[in-house]
Amino acid sequence: MPHVVFDKEIDLESFSQQFEEVMLKKPFLIKLLDVFLDREKRTALIPAVVIDDMHQQFLIEISTRKDKTTIRLFPGTDPEKTEGVKMSLGLAAKIIQKINPNHKITKTNIVEFLRPDNENLTIA
Repeated sequence: MPHVVFDKEIDLESFSQQFEEVMLKKPFLIKLLDVFLDREKRTALIPAVVIDDMHQQFLIEISTRKDKTTIRLFPGTDPEKTEGVKMSLGLAAKIIQKINPNHKITKTNIVEFLRPDNENLTIA
């Protein structure tokens, strides 16, 4: 399953307050619509829409603990792991990096969607 792990805890309440809806049109249509927090502010869900070879709606889960934060597909939604779906996870990771520039990625299996030179993931 595609995932990104950061080296530190992320303040998800602050992240949700700074989050702005994202829409990417090329090479695939990707929309990251909002952020929803659980009561303890340890897990956030981002509703996502991806249109590449198919139209998929799913949730991106961000879970944070004292020593790490993980971004992955919410297990309750099981989209096909297309390039567009992986790119949406990379886009969520880029947003976290923009808001938390001191956080480093320690583990991932979607490195090709996290490269700084990947202009498709540039956030305006």
